[in-house]
Amino acid sequence: MNDNTRAHRDLWASFLRGCYPEVVADPRRDVALWQAGYIQTYLERDVRSLRQVGDLTLFQALLRALAARSAQLLNLTELARDPGTAVNTAKARLSVLEATHQVIVLRPYFANVGKRLVKTPKVYLTDVGLLCHVTGLKDPDHAKTGPLRGPIFETAVLTEVVKSLLSWGAEPQIHFWRTSSEQEVDFVVDTGTTPVPLEVKLSATPWPAMAAGISALREALGPKVAAGYVIHPGDVRLPLAPQMTAPPFAEL
Repeated sequence: MNDNTRAHRDLWASFLRGCYPEVVADPRRDVALWQAGYIQTYLERDVRSLRQVGDLTLFQALLRALAARSAQLLNLTELARDPGTAVNTAKARLSVLEATHQVIVLRPYFANVGKRLVKTPKVYLTDVGLLCHVTGLKDPDHAKTGPLRGPIFETAVLTEVVKSLLSWGAEPQIHFWRTSSEQEVDFVVDTGTTPVPLEVKLSATPWPAMAAGISALREALGPKVAAGYVIHPGDVRLPLAPQMTAPPFAEL
Protein backbone atom coordinates (compact mmCIF):
# COMPACT_ATOMS: atom_id res chain seq x y z
CA MET A 1 0.00 0.00 0.00
CA ASN A 2 1.61 3.30 -1.06
CA ASP A 3 1.53 6.45 1.05
CA ASN A 4 -1.31 8.06 -0.93
CA THR A 5 -3.48 4.95 -0.71
CA ARG A 6 -2.78 4.63 3.02
CA ALA A 7 -3.58 8.32 3.62
CA HIS A 8 -6.82 7.98 1.66
CA ARG A 9 -7.84 4.92 3.68
CA ASP A 10 -6.92 6.70 6.92
CA LEU A 11 -9.15 9.61 5.90
CA TRP A 12 -12.14 7.31 5.44
CA ALA A 13 -11.33 5.48 8.66
CA SER A 14 -11.50 8.85 10.43
CA PHE A 15 -14.95 9.43 8.91
CA LEU A 16 -16.14 6.15 10.43
CA ARG A 17 -14.90 7.22 13.86
CA GLY A 18 -16.52 10.64 13.66
CA CYS A 19 -15.69 13.80 15.59
CA TYR A 20 -16.94 13.30 19.13
CA PRO A 21 -14.13 14.03 21.61
CA GLU A 22 -14.29 10.63 23.33
CA VAL A 23 -13.58 8.65 20.16
CA VAL A 24 -11.07 11.14 18.75
CA ALA A 25 -9.04 11.36 21.98
CA ASP A 26 -8.86 7.59 22.52
CA PRO A 27 -8.07 5.62 19.33
CA ARG A 28 -8.34 2.35 21.30
CA ARG A 29 -11.99 2.94 22.15
CA ASP A 30 -14.47 0.59 20.48
CA VAL A 31 -16.16 3.19 18.30
CA ALA A 32 -19.16 1.03 17.33
CA LEU A 33 -19.91 0.31 20.99
CA TRP A 34 -19.53 3.98 21.92
CA GLN A 35 -21.79 5.16 19.09
CA ALA A 36 -24.48 2.61 19.96
CA GLY A 37 -24.35 3.73 23.58
CA TYR A 38 -24.47 7.38 22.57
CA ILE A 39 -27.60 6.88 20.49
CA GLN A 40 -29.32 4.94 23.26
CA THR A 41 -28.43 7.53 25.89
CA TYR A 42 -29.52 10.35 23.59
CA LEU A 43 -32.87 8.72 22.91
CA GLU A 44 -33.60 7.83 26.52
CA ARG A 45 -32.41 11.08 28.10
CA ASP A 46 -32.47 14.01 25.69
CA VAL A 47 -35.43 13.07 23.51
CA ARG A 48 -37.73 12.21 26.40
CA SER A 49 -36.71 15.35 28.28
CA LEU A 50 -37.76 17.51 25.32
CA ARG A 51 -40.83 15.72 24.09
CA GLN A 52 -43.23 12.97 25.08
CA VAL A 53 -42.09 10.20 22.75
CA GLY A 54 -43.81 6.91 23.37
CA ASP A 55 -41.98 4.61 20.95
CA LEU A 56 -38.23 5.22 20.83
CA THR A 57 -37.87 2.42 18.26
CA LEU A 58 -39.77 4.52 15.73
CA PHE A 59 -37.64 7.53 16.63
CA GLN A 60 -34.50 5.50 15.96
CA ALA A 61 -36.00 4.34 12.65
CA LEU A 62 -36.45 8.00 11.69
CA LEU A 63 -32.77 8.64 12.53
CA ARG A 64 -31.78 5.77 10.20
CA ALA A 65 -34.00 7.16 7.46
CA LEU A 66 -32.38 10.57 7.83
CA ALA A 67 -28.90 9.06 7.77
CA ALA A 68 -29.67 7.32 4.49
CA ARG A 69 -30.75 10.70 3.09
CA SER A 70 -27.95 12.86 4.48
CA ALA A 71 -26.97 15.61 2.00
CA GLN A 72 -30.25 15.21 0.08
CA LEU A 73 -33.24 17.48 -0.35
CA LEU A 74 -35.68 16.92 2.49
CA ASN A 75 -38.84 15.07 1.48
CA LEU A 76 -40.99 14.75 4.61
CA THR A 77 -43.53 12.46 2.96
CA GLU A 78 -40.82 10.01 1.95
CA LEU A 79 -39.07 10.40 5.29
CA ALA A 80 -42.25 9.51 7.19
CA ARG A 81 -42.92 6.47 4.99
CA ASP A 82 -39.83 4.48 6.06
CA PRO A 83 -40.60 4.29 9.81
CA GLY A 84 -44.34 4.30 9.09
CA THR A 85 -45.24 7.54 10.83
CA ALA A 86 -47.43 10.48 9.93
CA VAL A 87 -45.83 13.43 8.15
CA ASN A 88 -46.57 15.74 11.09
CA THR A 89 -44.95 13.26 13.46
CA ALA A 90 -41.84 13.04 11.29
CA LYS A 91 -41.70 16.84 11.13
CA ALA A 92 -41.99 17.17 14.91
CA ARG A 93 -39.29 14.57 15.51
CA LEU A 94 -37.03 16.22 12.96
CA SER A 95 -37.37 19.47 14.91
CA VAL A 96 -36.23 17.63 18.06
CA LEU A 97 -33.21 16.23 16.24
CA GLU A 98 -32.34 19.70 14.96
CA ALA A 99 -32.83 21.33 18.37
CA THR A 100 -30.50 18.76 19.98
CA HIS A 101 -27.86 19.22 17.24
CA GLN A 102 -28.12 15.70 15.84
CA VAL A 103 -28.98 16.99 12.38
CA ILE A 104 -28.29 20.15 10.43
CA VAL A 105 -31.12 21.41 8.26
CA LEU A 106 -29.55 23.53 5.53
CA ARG A 107 -31.81 26.19 4.06
CA PRO A 108 -31.45 27.47 0.48
CA TYR A 109 -29.52 30.64 -0.21
CA PHE A 110 -31.75 33.28 -1.74
CA ALA A 111 -30.72 36.47 -3.44
CA ASN A 112 -32.48 38.91 -5.70
CA VAL A 113 -31.84 37.06 -8.96
CA GLY A 114 -34.04 36.08 -11.86
CA LYS A 115 -33.41 32.33 -11.65
CA ARG A 116 -36.02 29.96 -10.26
CA LEU A 117 -34.47 28.55 -7.09
CA VAL A 118 -35.21 25.36 -5.18
CA LYS A 119 -36.87 26.22 -1.85
CA THR A 120 -36.71 22.78 -0.21
CA PRO A 121 -34.05 22.44 2.53
CA LYS A 122 -31.37 19.74 2.72
CA VAL A 123 -30.65 17.65 5.80
CA TYR A 124 -27.37 16.29 7.20
CA LEU A 125 -26.46 14.25 10.23
CA THR A 126 -24.19 16.40 12.36
CA ASP A 127 -21.56 13.71 12.98
CA VAL A 128 -20.22 11.70 10.05
CA GLY A 129 -19.30 8.81 12.36
CA LEU A 130 -22.90 8.44 13.49
CA LEU A 131 -23.98 8.63 9.84
CA CYS A 132 -21.73 5.64 9.06
CA HIS A 133 -22.78 3.77 12.20
CA VAL A 134 -26.52 4.20 11.68
CA THR A 135 -26.26 3.10 8.04
CA GLY A 136 -24.27 0.00 9.02
CA LEU A 137 -20.88 0.98 7.58
CA LYS A 138 -17.96 -0.49 9.51
CA ASP A 139 -15.14 -0.71 6.94
CA PRO A 140 -13.35 2.29 5.35
CA ASP A 141 -13.12 0.59 1.95
CA HIS A 142 -16.87 -0.08 1.89
CA ALA A 143 -17.54 3.51 2.93
CA LYS A 144 -15.38 5.08 0.22
CA THR A 145 -16.71 2.86 -2.60
CA GLY A 146 -20.35 2.44 -1.57
CA PRO A 147 -23.43 4.43 -2.62
CA LEU A 148 -23.14 6.77 0.39
CA ARG A 149 -19.56 7.86 -0.35
CA GLY A 150 -20.70 11.24 -1.72
CA PRO A 151 -23.05 12.08 1.19
CA ILE A 152 -20.43 10.89 3.70
CA PHE A 153 -17.75 13.18 2.28
CA GLU A 154 -20.17 16.09 1.92
CA THR A 155 -21.33 15.63 5.52
CA ALA A 156 -17.71 15.52 6.71
CA VAL A 157 -16.95 18.79 4.90
CA LEU A 158 -20.00 20.52 6.37
CA THR A 159 -19.05 19.35 9.86
CA GLU A 160 -15.52 20.74 9.50
CA VAL A 161 -16.78 24.08 8.17
CA VAL A 162 -19.20 24.40 11.10
CA LYS A 163 -16.43 23.52 13.59
CA SER A 164 -14.07 26.07 12.03
CA LEU A 165 -16.63 28.86 12.18
CA LEU A 166 -17.48 28.07 15.80
CA SER A 167 -13.79 28.03 16.74
CA TRP A 168 -13.50 31.53 15.28
CA GLY A 169 -16.42 32.68 17.42
CA ALA A 170 -18.76 33.01 14.44
CA GLU A 171 -22.32 31.74 14.31
CA PRO A 172 -22.44 29.38 11.31
CA GLN A 173 -24.68 30.75 8.57
CA ILE A 174 -24.43 28.10 5.88
CA HIS A 175 -26.83 27.51 3.00
CA PHE A 176 -26.88 25.79 -0.34
CA TRP A 177 -27.80 27.20 -3.75
CA ARG A 178 -29.72 25.27 -6.37
CA THR A 179 -31.77 26.33 -9.37
CA SER A 180 -34.69 24.50 -10.92
CA SER A 181 -32.36 23.59 -13.78
CA GLU A 182 -30.09 21.85 -11.21
CA GLN A 183 -27.23 24.32 -11.18
CA GLU A 184 -25.96 23.92 -7.65
CA VAL A 185 -23.37 24.97 -5.09
CA ASP A 186 -23.14 22.57 -2.16
CA PHE A 187 -22.46 25.21 0.50
CA VAL A 188 -22.68 28.98 0.57
CA VAL A 189 -21.14 30.42 3.73
CA ASP A 190 -22.81 33.73 4.55
CA THR A 191 -20.14 35.94 6.12
CA GLY A 192 -22.44 38.96 6.38
CA THR A 193 -20.65 40.70 3.53
CA THR A 194 -19.70 38.37 0.67
CA PRO A 195 -21.00 34.80 0.32
CA VAL A 196 -18.26 32.16 0.08
CA PRO A 197 -19.18 29.24 -2.24
CA LEU A 198 -17.87 25.73 -1.55
CA GLU A 199 -18.23 22.72 -3.82
CA VAL A 200 -17.49 19.18 -2.63
CA LYS A 201 -16.04 16.63 -5.05
CA LEU A 202 -14.81 13.07 -4.49
CA SER A 203 -12.06 13.27 -7.11
CA ALA A 204 -8.58 13.75 -5.65
CA THR A 205 -7.63 15.70 -8.80
CA PRO A 206 -10.42 18.22 -9.48
CA TRP A 207 -10.62 20.00 -12.82
CA PRO A 208 -12.20 23.37 -13.73
CA ALA A 209 -15.54 21.92 -14.91
CA MET A 210 -16.19 20.82 -11.33
CA ALA A 211 -16.55 24.48 -10.39
CA ALA A 212 -19.44 25.03 -12.83
CA GLY A 213 -21.90 25.63 -10.00
CA ILE A 214 -19.67 28.33 -8.51
CA SER A 215 -19.40 29.97 -11.94
CA ALA A 216 -23.21 29.94 -12.24
CA LEU A 217 -23.59 31.51 -8.79
CA ARG A 218 -21.06 34.21 -9.65
CA GLU A 219 -22.86 34.88 -12.93
CA ALA A 220 -26.15 35.22 -11.05
CA LEU A 221 -24.90 37.40 -8.19
CA GLY A 222 -21.96 39.21 -9.74
CA PRO A 223 -18.86 40.47 -7.90
CA LYS A 224 -20.48 40.20 -4.47
CA VAL A 225 -19.50 36.49 -4.45
CA ALA A 226 -16.15 35.76 -2.79
CA ALA A 227 -13.49 33.41 -4.15
CA GLY A 228 -14.81 29.86 -4.46
CA TYR A 229 -13.36 26.55 -3.33
CA VAL A 230 -13.74 22.95 -4.49
CA ILE A 231 -12.99 20.66 -1.53
CA HIS A 232 -11.54 17.26 -2.44
CA PRO A 233 -10.05 14.24 -0.60
CA GLY A 234 -6.59 14.48 -2.20
CA ASP A 235 -3.44 16.00 -0.72
CA VAL A 236 -2.63 19.00 -2.92
CA ARG A 237 -4.09 22.48 -3.44
CA LEU A 238 -4.90 23.05 -7.10
CA PRO A 239 -5.71 26.30 -8.95
CA LEU A 240 -8.79 25.83 -11.14
CA ALA A 241 -9.60 29.27 -12.52
CA PRO A 242 -9.42 32.92 -11.45
CA GLN A 243 -10.84 33.13 -7.92
CA MET A 244 -11.38 29.35 -7.77
CA THR A 245 -9.12 26.97 -5.88
CA ALA A 246 -9.35 23.29 -4.98
CA PRO A 247 -7.92 22.74 -1.47
CA PRO A 248 -7.76 19.26 0.12
CA PHE A 249 -10.09 18.26 2.93
CA ALA A 250 -7.11 18.24 5.31
CA GLU A 251 -6.86 22.05 5.02
CA LEU A 252 -10.31 22.67 6.47
